[in-house]
Amino acid sequence: MTKIIIILIIAAIIESIGVTLLGRGLKEIKGAKEITVSEIVRVVKGGVTNGSILAGVAFEAVFFGCLLYMMSVRDMSFIWPLTSIGFIVTTLAAQFILKEKVDGWRWAGVLLIAMGACLSSYSEAMKDHKLPTPPAPQSTSLGPQ
Repeated sequence: MTKIIIILIIAAIIESIGVTLLGRGLKEIKGAKEITVSEIVRVVKGGVTNGSILAGVAFEAVFFGCLLYMMSVRDMSFIWPLTSIGFIVTTLAAQFILKEKVDGWRWAGVLLIAMGACLSSYSEAMKDHKLPTPPAPQSTSLGPQ
């Protein structure tokens, strides 16, 4: 389980870097202003030539590879909620690298998500440490007395 947690933490950091790079790149190319064919073409053209977006996609691909590995060795119902740990790192990156304003309400939401992830990991740990069930009482037949 320790190996999976370490991979999960590294994967969350990788994903957060990827998302931060994608966000930076979209700001650099001025993102989509509206949903039209010409605007989508403009954003795609800008994206395939923007270093931040390309690096972000590469980091997201590495995260996806880590996710595939983790889900191949553990239950998806355990792994997927724990990927929300990345929300903490991503929110920190948004605040300190992208200079976004993150208020207390948003932090409260991120912490609630993280607490849910902790509950998921706790349930997995308990699954590995279940107490043995006591043996069923055996009936003895003494016959008529």
